[in-house]
Amino acid sequence: SRADALLVPSMKLSVIIPVYNEAATIGGILRLVDQVEIDKEIIVVDDFSTDGTREVLKDLAASFSNLRVFYHERNMGKGRALRTGFAEASGDYVIVQDADLEYDPQDYPKLLHPLEQGKADAVYGSRFLSTQEHRVLYFWHSIGNRVLTLLSNMTTDLNLSDMETCYKVFRRELIQSIPLEEDRFGFEPEITSKLARAGARIYE
Repeated sequence: SRADALLVPSMKLSVIIPVYNEAATIGGILRLVDQVEIDKEIIVVDDFSTDGTREVLKDLAASFSNLRVFYHERNMGKGRALRTGFAEASGDYVIVQDADLEYDPQDYPKLLHPLEQGKADAVYGSRFLSTQEHRVLYFWHSIGNRVLTLLSNMTTDLNLSDMETCYKVFRRELIQSIPLEEDRFGFEPEITSKLARAGARIYE
């Protein structure tokens, strides 16, 4: 397919999935990620779930040969879970994947294309730039995202449409070289600001 043709066969992707109380969806997202025809490792970081997610992960671990699971011994936040995953990544590129089934892993080839072309250091999968069918977002949620993106753009001098998007892909060497500090949902503006300061080439 055209999507497959976008990728270099030797490329490896690290998929980082931060998890907190996602027992109902974690199995589904793992299966969807595993179905993407890209050489990959899947790194799940459970941030001390209390709804049975940890038990589900332990049951699923044997079903995926490319899955590694890390368990935080206390709840430390999404940002901290991502830092754990980034440190363990070994692929050429690193992508963040939420576990709630909102985002479609079949979009990976499109997200990776600017990186594989050598044009980008990081790619943001905007929910607001689309020429094809897409899920309708909640109005006030989208307004909040746009306001946060505007504030981020004002401080970074970037022109992003969706700073808060889950789908962010980085060259592994780049994301592992940036000192990250935010433990919770401040990760999104922090990484955007530090990418801008590093002069990274960012695509949407």
